[in-house]
Amino acid sequence: MEPMTPEDATPDTLKTPERTDREPDIAVVEPAIEAMADRVWAALRAASDKKALDVIVLDLRPLASFTDYFLIASGTNTRQVQAIADEVVERLKKEGTRAARVEGYKTAEWVLLDYGDFIFHIFEDKSRRFYDLERLWREAARVALPAELRGEASGGGAAGRQP
Repeated sequence: MEPMTPEDATPDTLKTPERTDREPDIAVVEPAIEAMADRVWAALRAASDKKALDVIVLDLRPLASFTDYFLIASGTNTRQVQAIADEVVERLKKEGTRAARVEGYKTAEWVLLDYGDFIFHIFEDKSRRFYDLERLWREAARVALPAELRGEASGGGAAGRQP
């Protein structure tokens, strides 16, 4: 799929696709694991250390030019969202990388950490369901993550939520 240019934009091409009741087909990309930078892994481990839930990585390289990956995680409340964001920022700062931009920290419903080649979205669970980035970027392949980094909750919670 070729990227759309402003000349290509028409009312028909800008329409949001209709939502269907069936789950989208999700491609899980194993080779993308090798391509991910050490900084991405450090960010994922930092989020895991703060008990981030329902962690996924979307490979945007074939779809977008502004970043390579979206990392998406949830916290159970705004304090946990801030704690996850703090840990990611501090861990990467210790490794010599500063975020180009941090947005949404104060309200902590959706914190965006922009590192250029990847963007980490940390949501409070209700906001994650509302904005539904996974649906908006459904054409992106999901990168298979080890279980310890996925933040799967036992007995439900954000990881067990319904779409």
